[in-house]
Amino acid sequence: MSSHPSHIAVLDDAARLPVSIAMLNERRRIGQRLVMVTAYDFPSARAAEAAGVDLVLVGDSGAMTVLGYPSTIEVSTEEMLMLTQAVRRGLRSPLLVADLPFGSYEESDEQAVRTAVRFIKQGRADAVKLERGSVTSQARAAAIVQAGIPVMGHVGLTPQTATALGGYRAQGRSSGSAIRIAEEMLALQRAGCFAVVLEAVPAAVTEALMPLMDVPVIGIGAGPATDGQVLVFHDLLGIREGRGARFVQRYGDLQQEMNAGVAAYAADVRAGHYPAAEHCYSIDADELAAFRAELAALGGEITGH
Repeated sequence: MSSHPSHIAVLDDAARLPVSIAMLNERRRIGQRLVMVTAYDFPSARAAEAAGVDLVLVGDSGAMTVLGYPSTIEVSTEEMLMLTQAVRRGLRSPLLVADLPFGSYEESDEQAVRTAVRFIKQGRADAVKLERGSVTSQARAAAIVQAGIPVMGHVGLTPQTATALGGYRAQGRSSGSAIRIAEEMLALQRAGCFAVVLEAVPAAVTEALMPLMDVPVIGIGAGPATDGQVLVFHDLLGIREGRGARFVQRYGDLQQEMNAGVAAYAADVRAGHYPAAEHCYSIDADELAAFRAELAALGGEITGH
């Protein structure tokens, strides 16, 4: 687990303007690193807000981290909308991006636009993200952008199609695979994507790709050369079992703390230590005496005595 200063100040919401795409581009231009994190509910959104991150992604990783599915492909549009709405209620400043779930945009441009519109209108997201840089995904991205909705791309390891890629493993480790990633990134840029997530790609490949990009590139397991980084909320805070992917840096171990806290509570209840006197409400002695008298009379009426 990484050590980090305990004196880091929480940023004041009122001091920050909502992040726009223009602001992201300006921060990229001046070399300011962009910070992106996932969130799936009101508390995680508030944590992201307090930290002053630039972007928050309601990732379809929520299928696994909060809904308990074995992969991302099972999550529905309705479930993703619910998560997005919860995050929006806790978020003010960061740009809010919502993942389009598997099966909600691949069928046609019309389906993709309809789904994206729902996330903007019902979920109150600022932008949407779709995976893969295939010809189909390029067309869908262009159609959504044409409809006036900002789109973030995602190439490299794309969890929705991890099985087709050989599992959750790094991409771009051969010349051919790296060229495919380059072509997809450039195609998504031409399609109008305002940013691209690059996942699980060798750092040297990323470094070679960056001069070709005119939009922000957000890395996850893609080395330090990208314009910014994103991590899954539950990964970076250790709200999960196991270590996760090799690129994950843990800044907490909250799963262990939660387990210990619930276990301590259960032990106190079973031992009769909780609740104690300080956890109880009081009542005036005269009111208690009157209550007991009335309760005795009520009991007598019920039993017929």
